[in-house]
Amino acid sequence: MKINFTDNKLKIKKNGIFKTILENHLIYYPTPANFNYSYSFGSLVGLFFSMQIITGVFLAMHYSADIDLAFRSVHHIMEDVNNGYIFRYAHANGASMIFALLYLHMARGLFYRSYLYDRKYLWWSGMIIFVLMMGTAFIGYVLPWGQMSYWGATVITSLLTTIPVIGEDMAMWIWGGFSISNATLVRFYSAHYLLPFLIVGVILAHLTILHLVTSTNPLQIPTTDKVSFHPYFTFKDLFIFTVVLTVFFYLVFFQPNLLGHPDNFIAANPSLTPMHIVPEWYFLPFYAILRACPEKIGGVCSMGLAIVVWFIIPLYKTPTYLLPGQVSEIHKVFVCLFYAIFAILMFLGMKGAIDPYVTGSRVCSVLYFIYFLVIIPGVPYAEKYMMKKGCHN
Repeated sequence: MKINFTDNKLKIKKNGIFKTILENHLIYYPTPANFNYSYSFGSLVGLFFSMQIITGVFLAMHYSADIDLAFRSVHHIMEDVNNGYIFRYAHANGASMIFALLYLHMARGLFYRSYLYDRKYLWWSGMIIFVLMMGTAFIGYVLPWGQMSYWGATVITSLLTTIPVIGEDMAMWIWGGFSISNATLVRFYSAHYLLPFLIVGVILAHLTILHLVTSTNPLQIPTTDKVSFHPYFTFKDLFIFTVVLTVFFYLVFFQPNLLGHPDNFIAANPSLTPMHIVPEWYFLPFYAILRACPEKIGGVCSMGLAIVVWFIIPLYKTPTYLLPGQVSEIHKVFVCLFYAIFAILMFLGMKGAIDPYVTGSRVCSVLYFIYFLVIIPGVPYAEKYMMKKGCHN
């Protein structure tokens, strides 16, 4: 993509930098005319992420990062602060909305194979956002200092001890001592407040790369049939925003605890272990993969690899005979099977570590890795064979 720096300088001098950026990257940005609603998920993530920052700032004004006060400060926000319960529930359910939309955004990327055609930097920046949001959400889940918060932090941070040589030192550094303590909570609170600013920077980089390589379209073929982003897609986004916000406000005002865990309404007790320790719902697929391995270090490696494989797929060679994602029936079958495997892993992650759930987790974990390491690089060759067979017939 060629950028005319002379024209941009003249525009900036005439209209100002803010107006120029707004016009180039939002109003007059050339967009494929065949965009569908699935292309709005990324914008929705940005919308809810902005809401998380706003509600988080208000919550930080009343939260106390102390193991003796944290749980009570959350209840103080809920009961004594004017409209505090709205900010707390909006923040808690906002995290769930972000991950629901992130998974839909990633599912759309897999379906349309958005990682191909020299778009690896765009894909990688998006995955970095995902990993950073996972870390931010995990840290945020610890802050209320309920039973599930405490024991979830204990289980996950103790996994670091499986890393050879430096693992125990890393765990002690994060804990700020020999176990989860007040120093741990203070460090988590600081990180939870600072990580969103890092995410904002990566989001800006992600958007910059997107506008340099230009947006794809459902047919995954180059097209000159483009329209300006405004007003065609701003109103289209506004419609889907209204639908998703309606679901969000229903959760906040009518079912605020639907996605939470009952044990987290009990103050953290280091001497009383919950019967079944589970993370938030959006971590369940990776938690199921973690528990699928009988050995602790094997589970940690499997869970880490389950995220790493998302970074690998843009490195696969793109054959010139590759069919568009929407056209290829074999690709659609396999990607839909992967969606089913991911949903089953989510279901198995919330169940106890007993059979048949453990066996099911192992089977689905193997299928999960087969999709990324065998199916994705193999489908183009299956498509080539089917095309040749169709031509001969």
